[in-house]
Order: sequence, then structure tokens, then C-alpha cells
Amino acid sequence: MSQSFDASRSLSALEQDNTVIAVIEMSKAKWLIAALVPGLERQPLKKIDAGAPSLLKLLQRWRDEAGQAGHAIKRIAIAHEAAGDGFWLARWLWARDIEAYAIHPASVAVSREHRRAKTDRLDTELLMRAFLGWLRGEKRHCSMAAIPTLEEEDARRPNRERQTLVGEQTRLINRIKAILARAFAASA
Repeated sequence: MSQSFDASRSLSALEQDNTVIAVIEMSKAKWLIAALVPGLERQPLKKIDAGAPSLLKLLQRWRDEAGQAGHAIKRIAIAHEAAGDGFWLARWLWARDIEAYAIHPASVAVSREHRRAKTDRLDTELLMRAFLGWLRGEKRHCSMAAIPTLEEEDARRPNRERQTLVGEQTRLINRIKAILARAFAASA
């Protein structure tokens, strides 16, 4: 990932007539992908099994559909929310000449007026709106997280493992204290 990177806006012009734009709402078992495909009236929304090969197959299908509609696809741009272990997908896609970005979750604007439903479909709509604004070069629309190299991510691993172990230790200590308190209260 040695290209110049500006987290606040895209540095390349967006040509929507020859670009497939997609966002992914990732979970452990399934991914929900929403897309804007040139030449298609519908905006595809597809749930697939979690896995990069099935995503690549879906993107190729959408590229073919755009080609049949008379739009030669020159660029595919994908975004997903940045997560602790989601950067592998972005690196995998970049290796296959697909632009992949990780949206910083705190930068996606959410209405604070009233509680909104939390569904993957609504999340993909919010991500798509934010990603389109970023691709258009609109400043402060959303912010992207820099995709770390494999070496940078490996360097963070000991700290993450320590945090996990400290959290587990705290949970176990609190559980033992609760058991002892109940036992003490029962014997008194």
C-alpha cells in the first residue's frame, strides 16, 4: 500500500459510468454487499457467505452485467468499516487490482435525533452514502483508516493479545470474588 493516501477524501476523480462501487457489512458468517453498478437500474444488495473468493465472484458478475449494459468497467472501489482484523480483506483485494478502503466507524454520520433501527441493510445505506461522498472528494464526509501492512499489523499483535488476557483476568477475578461473596453470605 505505498500509494499516497488522504484519509479525508479520495485523490482520484470518480467516473461513475465506468466504476463499480460497493460497500460490505461484514459479520463472521455472512457479508451483505450493496453496490452501484453502471447500467443497472436496480442497486444490487446481496448476502453471501463470508469469504473473499465469493466476493470476487460477485464483483466479476456485476462487472459482466455492466459490460452487457454497455459500460466498460475500469475501476472497482469497495469499502467496509474498519475493524481489528478486517484489514486482510483490503490487502487481498488490492493485490487483485480492486481498490479497497476501510471506513473509520466514528466518521460515519448517524442521526442523533431519535433512535434508529440497527439492521445490516440500513448500515450498508449509511456506508454507501459516506463512501460516495468520500469518492467524490467531499471533505469531512467520512474518514478512511490507513490499511496497515502485514508487518505493521503483526507488530500490534502482542499488545492486542495482552489486552485480551488482561480483560480475561479481570473477568475471572470478578467471577471468583462474586462466588466468594455468595459463599460468605450463605455461611453467615
